[in-house]
Amino acid sequence: MKRTVKTKVKGFRTQDGAGVSLVRVLGNSTIEEFDPILMLDSFDSTNPDDYTAGFPMHPHRGIETISYVSRGKMVHRDSLGNEEGISDGEVQWMNSGSGILHEEMVPAADRLLGVQLWLNLPKAEKMSKPSYHSIKRTDIEEIPFEGGKIRLLAGQYKEHQGYRGEHLPLDYYDVHMEPKAVITIDSKEDDSVMLFTLLGDVYVNDELIEEKTAVKLTAGTEVTLTMGEQAGQVLYISSKALKEPAAWAGPIVMNTQEEVQQAFAELRNGTFIKDSVEY
Repeated sequence: MKRTVKTKVKGFRTQDGAGVSLVRVLGNSTIEEFDPILMLDSFDSTNPDDYTAGFPMHPHRGIETISYVSRGKMVHRDSLGNEEGISDGEVQWMNSGSGILHEEMVPAADRLLGVQLWLNLPKAEKMSKPSYHSIKRTDIEEIPFEGGKIRLLAGQYKEHQGYRGEHLPLDYYDVHMEPKAVITIDSKEDDSVMLFTLLGDVYVNDELIEEKTAVKLTAGTEVTLTMGEQAGQVLYISSKALKEPAAWAGPIVMNTQEEVQQAFAELRNGTFIKDSVEY
């Protein structure tokens, strides 16, 4: 059964961090529809002034942040003692769990192109132990097809296996396509599947999806993508809907407002971080 387009979302220009210009595509208003993906921020700039202010040290609880830098650089540092950079084609995957402080600095590059996802944590794992993992180019398999390739950022594609997160399953593909190339991607019928057109326009079945658009797909076992007149990249993101209540305030996403208030109280009284190192 073919998946079709259920919802299309175009983002809006905003600033975050210390003044980073970005396009916020998914957020508070799309939680239920795109479950378990809470947020999707898109970055695409050839002007370093748009992003080099970066995202200074800030807290998170209750989510996983997954940053994909298709072009450019990003340097991560956190309260667990991790400090590491990624560049063209690499991924940073952080589970904030019970609480973490981290920063993401973005050095100047010819072009910054990528996205950050917030993946919700199941209720039972909101207070899990924080962790950090980088997925380097050498860890990412590139699987060719006629007219393009799939970069397996995480999860599974057919018999190919990439990095697996510790909490929710996530199949995350960067699908590179030549002009008018066609690919059909199989899926389990009850998976929660979305697309993001990182570069170029694509057709889902026969419906045009413009560049920088997030698309939630209907249930089904396959989706057919046809690239437009120019080469491009489509991000394919598949997980399992949690169907749990979400209470979201700033960098904290829990299941109830009481839990959110508790997190902010702990930030104020210095008990937020459960696992850390001293700098």
